[in-house]
Amino acid sequence: MEKHIRFDSGENALLLLDQRLLPLREEYVPCRTTDDVVAALRNMVVRGAPAIGVTAAWGCVLALLEAGDGPDWRDRLDALLHRLAEARPTAVNLRWAVDRMRRVWRNAGDMDPDLLVRVWRAEAAAVQREDIAANKTLGRFGAACIQDGDTIMTHCNAGALATAGYGTALGVIRAAWEEGKKISVIANETRPFLQGARLTAYELQADGIPVAVACDNACGLLMRRGMVQCVVVGADRIAANGDTANKIGTYSVALLAREHGIPFFVAAPLSTIDTTLDDGSAIPIEQRPAREVTHMGDTRLTPDGVPVYNFAFDVTPAALITGIITEQGVLHAPYTASIRGAFAARKG
Repeated sequence: MEKHIRFDSGENALLLLDQRLLPLREEYVPCRTTDDVVAALRNMVVRGAPAIGVTAAWGCVLALLEAGDGPDWRDRLDALLHRLAEARPTAVNLRWAVDRMRRVWRNAGDMDPDLLVRVWRAEAAAVQREDIAANKTLGRFGAACIQDGDTIMTHCNAGALATAGYGTALGVIRAAWEEGKKISVIANETRPFLQGARLTAYELQADGIPVAVACDNACGLLMRRGMVQCVVVGADRIAANGDTANKIGTYSVALLAREHGIPFFVAAPLSTIDTTLDDGSAIPIEQRPAREVTHMGDTRLTPDGVPVYNFAFDVTPAALITGIITEQGVLHAPYTASIRGAFAARKG
């Protein structure tokens, strides 16, 4: 499942599989302008930190095409890139991808727009390829953390749909399955957007990996009954000390895992680690529209006028994390040192 983010060079359009419609319908949303990409990101057409990064890289190509070739094209492009980078606040891959494209632009020197668009298309394609490769590598490292016969709990969707392909948390699960381990998965439904119930179950069923969906508030019971041997989740941003922002409810799952002696792993590429933040207290937490909680489709679930808390993410302290699975291996506490070592190893 690697075609949910596709750039059509003939049409100069970014085609995004509309994840809001899954698993019932598979339809693509065409993006031809920066505003189209920003809307797709904000409206959850595409979600998941690595997928957001890949989308942003291609969004930069569209921004360049939109900026045109007049005398002030650089100023117009700079403004469009800023708008794109601010589309959503929590997933660090968004700004990371835009900054990477900016660096290519800066290092290219005085390049005209026609040449730069060819360079940027190649760079966006590289971002997409590299993410898939990183996911497959971290999947192999993570598979060693999974035992034959394990039932793995996951929260939200950190699969192919949330990345360029293969997945982070689901990449670990896929790699373990490909090694022949007899495993099964419990996908927490992940209110209010139901990424686990709709997307994780959709992906795993398509791959033939046994999966069951559970209500978010069933985690403690399932763990106490011995029905969960391991938890693997993705991440939207990881601070330099290992504190991890992921979908709302992840912190609660981590606390329950600690109480029941169950290992809790985070799977994410190094691009999701923000070494500019000392700890998780500095990670911005997005608040999304109340309607996601108050309604199911067109049906209202709550009394009209009652306020809603709809925080999209929470932060799991590093002390609750057994290991962070990356393409440089499984990192362990103290995370400040192991994260620094992972970046140094990659650079070397």
